[in-house]
Amino acid sequence: MPHVAVVGGGIVGLAVAHELAVRRGIAVTVLEKEARWGAHQTGHNSGVVHAGLYYRPGSHKARMAVAGSRSIVGFARENGVPVEVCGKLVVATGEAELPQLATLARRAERNGVPARWISTAEALEYEPEVSCVAALRVESTGIVDYGGVCRAFADRLAERGNELRTNAEVLGIRGRNGSVELATANGVVRADALVNCAGLHSDRVALLAGLRPKARVVPFRGEYFELRPERRHLVRGLIYPVPDPALPFLGVHLTRMIDSSVHAGPNAVLALRREGYRWRDISARDIAEVVRFPGTWRLARRYLRTGVSEVVRSMSRKRFAASLARLVPAIRQADLVRAEAGVRAQAMLPDGSLVDDFLFEIAPRQVHVLNAPSPAATASLEIARHVADRVVPHLD
Repeated sequence: MPHVAVVGGGIVGLAVAHELAVRRGIAVTVLEKEARWGAHQTGHNSGVVHAGLYYRPGSHKARMAVAGSRSIVGFARENGVPVEVCGKLVVATGEAELPQLATLARRAERNGVPARWISTAEALEYEPEVSCVAALRVESTGIVDYGGVCRAFADRLAERGNELRTNAEVLGIRGRNGSVELATANGVVRADALVNCAGLHSDRVALLAGLRPKARVVPFRGEYFELRPERRHLVRGLIYPVPDPALPFLGVHLTRMIDSSVHAGPNAVLALRREGYRWRDISARDIAEVVRFPGTWRLARRYLRTGVSEVVRSMSRKRFAASLARLVPAIRQADLVRAEAGVRAQAMLPDGSLVDDFLFEIAPRQVHVLNAPSPAATASLEIARHVADRVVPHLD
């Protein structure tokens, strides 16, 4: 039986392993450097099932998010994982935002996303505390326990006898006699093909495998607050601002989680370590790589004012609360408590542009997923099918 090694035990790596093993009958070994599954991006996200609203029509993100919003919900329901298709509002808080909201509505139509323009009165029926002059209602957005999805993937893989290794950091990769050998912290794994889903370290794994990836991972920390339990009633579902088309992120928003808590964020700042969830998490190696990469300085020049604003908001709960009050005026600084941060593995090109789509590179007996930030969790089963289609010919 053919054998594939998958590097990375986040939701994308486990979904790829599940697709190969459960749907295509291929033996799989999953290698995860941490002691548990979904320890990084998967375990530190907002739990949103994205509808596919924002992404460039025809892109991987657009197609896979739209399909993924159905497939991940179906998988969760089949496996007893908590999930709810609750819909969301994207709100224009002033007249100046209406043209961009209209642009977003046209993009939704092109992407096949069920979204409808609603009035202030209709928006207040969904969210009585919201402030807006108009909104888009996006029905297919949902919330899910992505950690539970990962556990379901792992359980189904284990039931079929596949090998799941935690604490198995990959230290070296080489091709040998028509196979791929991976040296790990606890032994050598030999396989017919390799799939790299290492997230924050995907570019490093590609380098170990002999590639020279055109993009490098730059870590951005997403900082969150949550509403105090007694103030959760201010938000019933998901409330997003109209995104600024000149910026690469969606802006601070409000999300009711599957456990009924309400998260607010994320603020986005450059992390000083690839797994830097706090300001004091610093890696000299990671900082040196960012500083040496020419794209960093070009990005900094392009978004200097925005970057300074994000850092200031990171330091000020008052500024953070003011951003949220644009959406829900009743929110006050005292309503917010710090929540767990996340780190986004964002691929950047040497010209300073952020890769705005999922990025895959293929080499003999290798497939590398080099950019899979949001909405990758939503699209994980679709990414898995795409990757599997490219792995199987190597096995022949």
